[in-house]
Amino acid sequence: MCVSVCHCRAAQRSQPRVWVWGILSRPLLELQANLYLDTTMKSVYDNNTAEVTVIDDDMQQVKPRTLGNIVVKLPLPPGAALSLWQNNELFKQLYYTKFPGYYDTMDAGYVDEEGFVYIMSRSDDVINVAGHRLSTGALEECVLQHPGVVDCAVVGLEDSLKGHVPLALCVLRHVCIYGYFEENKGVVMKELVSLVRENIGPVAAFRNVLFVRALPKTRSGKIPRSSLSSLINTKPYKISPTIEDPAVFKTIEKVVREHLKRPGS
Repeated sequence: MCVSVCHCRAAQRSQPRVWVWGILSRPLLELQANLYLDTTMKSVYDNNTAEVTVIDDDMQQVKPRTLGNIVVKLPLPPGAALSLWQNNELFKQLYYTKFPGYYDTMDAGYVDEEGFVYIMSRSDDVINVAGHRLSTGALEECVLQHPGVVDCAVVGLEDSLKGHVPLALCVLRHVCIYGYFEENKGVVMKELVSLVRENIGPVAAFRNVLFVRALPKTRSGKIPRSSLSSLINTKPYKISPTIEDPAVFKTIEKVVREHLKRPGS
């Protein structure tokens, strides 16, 4: 499949509620033009095209709507980056070593039946659950459909049987129609498990939810999932100097110690 070379603003996914807000508050045509480039690309044939495809870790093309690695077949078209500043070896190692013959975008996504490419998350945000590759971004979008969840981060929790299982760190809304979400955490947890089961499927093995006061974020609004994953799995982790409130990590550590059951504990 070939797509025209363009600059896609896919650094951050648009959450479902952001889309709804945009539809209600901005001109429809402008919204479509902006959000379309955020997550999808359509195959277009012209004189300056790059062949974009989705492959698995064995470099085999995956079936439609199957999550995989988004890569670009070499040679790259004119205008593509040729190197990193004063570090050509690192450039080759990062982008051309894992999949020989392809440029590795380090993004994970899938292609639908019409040829649209969906960018779901970074490759390091994909977790392997009993041999099934799951996008943490897709899981987060599913959890955020619940009216009681205002923020969420999904990371992989190490599991001796499945390799990893998803764990959701959720920030709850205070008020709901039957009182307070804080007072009904058990009900909310069951509803979240049902949501994921209905939208993603039982293959996600989604059963672990921790409710926290807040999630750590950088000043630009990004969640440090790598650090959270290390924290959840009781490994050493680094706190970036760009984190707005570093104390949030200690709060999450406390919740993990109190509520996360581990084998043998």
